[in-house]
Amino acid sequence: MRVALHSVVRDGHESGYEEAHATIPDDLVASFARVGIRDWTIWRSGRDLFHLVDCDDFAAAMDALDNDEANARWQAFIGPYVDHFVSTGDGPAGMIVGEVWSLAAQREASGAPTP
Repeated sequence: MRVALHSVVRDGHESGYEEAHATIPDDLVASFARVGIRDWTIWRSGRDLFHLVDCDDFAAAMDALDNDEANARWQAFIGPYVDHFVSTGDGPAGMIVGEVWSLAAQREASGAPTP
């Protein structure tokens, strides 16, 4: 599954956030693999961050990371840069931005060939 997330960087911490995300710790990369996160990409526009996560089950992965030491260390490190995640509800499911449209899905539904 692919999910999108939206978070906001603390005012004045934009460049620090990008520098902090130049790489993440190897033990966190291993934790992501263990919980089924295959890829996580982040884009920034001003203070807004947009995340695309490719994973087996986002809610299950976030629940598993709640008790992960590598993730706890990372959250303590990166937390001062992040103001908040935009949420529409409780828990990990509330973090997911709703999909509006997909070109690939439209092509598939109409039987149009994929270029």
